[in-house]
Amino acid sequence: MVPDEPRTPTDGARGSGPGDGLPGCYRHPETATGVSCTRCERPICPRCMVAASVGFQCPECVSGGNARARRATTRYGGAPVSDDALVTKILIGINVLVFVLAAYVLAPRLGQVWALYSVGRSVVGGPDGVADGADQWYRLLTGTFLHLQWWHIGMNMLALAWFGPGLEAALGRLRYLALYLLSGLAGSAFAFLVAGDKLISVGASGAIFGLIGATVVMQVRDKGPLGPVLAVLIFNLIVTFSQTRSGLHIDWRAHLGGLVVGALVAVGLMYAPRERRGLVQVLAVAGAALVVLGMVLIGMARYGA
Repeated sequence: MVPDEPRTPTDGARGSGPGDGLPGCYRHPETATGVSCTRCERPICPRCMVAASVGFQCPECVSGGNARARRATTRYGGAPVSDDALVTKILIGINVLVFVLAAYVLAPRLGQVWALYSVGRSVVGGPDGVADGADQWYRLLTGTFLHLQWWHIGMNMLALAWFGPGLEAALGRLRYLALYLLSGLAGSAFAFLVAGDKLISVGASGAIFGLIGATVVMQVRDKGPLGPVLAVLIFNLIVTFSQTRSGLHIDWRAHLGGLVVGALVAVGLMYAPRERRGLVQVLAVAGAALVVLGMVLIGMARYGA
């Protein structure tokens, strides 16, 4: 009787030693193995085996599968995090810190230096502040973190604590921060555009109205309840334009500018198609930044040197 000839391995080198007759591992040819990758069927030794739901896989198939797997994101493309309200908490902390410094520690100097202040060329002594040129444009941002009365910062921070976490969880930290800052800047820029010949304004209300506008967009996009946020928006608009309380001076321009730009940014962030989400969202943020810059430049042409 003629003995059977040894079978030649189909992939990998022939093993040796006690496992002679078995194929060698494709990465370690000197090691014979009877186990194959469940994906590519290449022989793999115990050093190369990666446990899968069924059988074992080789390192290349595992890494390739991970590369093809869709990265987990928030509802609108942000990176999932353990604390969905971290940026909101930091923003509240910064606002409170600036309030304490401006009202009690560095009063009145900080308020004078950081307020959104502008006097046009038509006023004696002007232009001054934002209308004086680019070296004063920082006031467009610092004014949004500045509060001088406890009731002012109290109302704004309550609104931020209410609307912020939901938007931050949906958008992710970076997109949410961009929405907040652009809304605040848009409020300042619109106020300067409309009243840059004689203007002084402080507060985060422009950014807060931007978050309210974004929440309206999110509820429409997700078919969620609109009643509560619309009630808050309508109430605040009534207060903004009526100014019925004695001594209450409300900058409707900052509120309106933040509301409109915040809602438009939210449309770009939340309605971006999944296959081109990153590009559309970048264009939405960049477009809003250009709108803010355009308002400032037009304001400079009207009131500046």
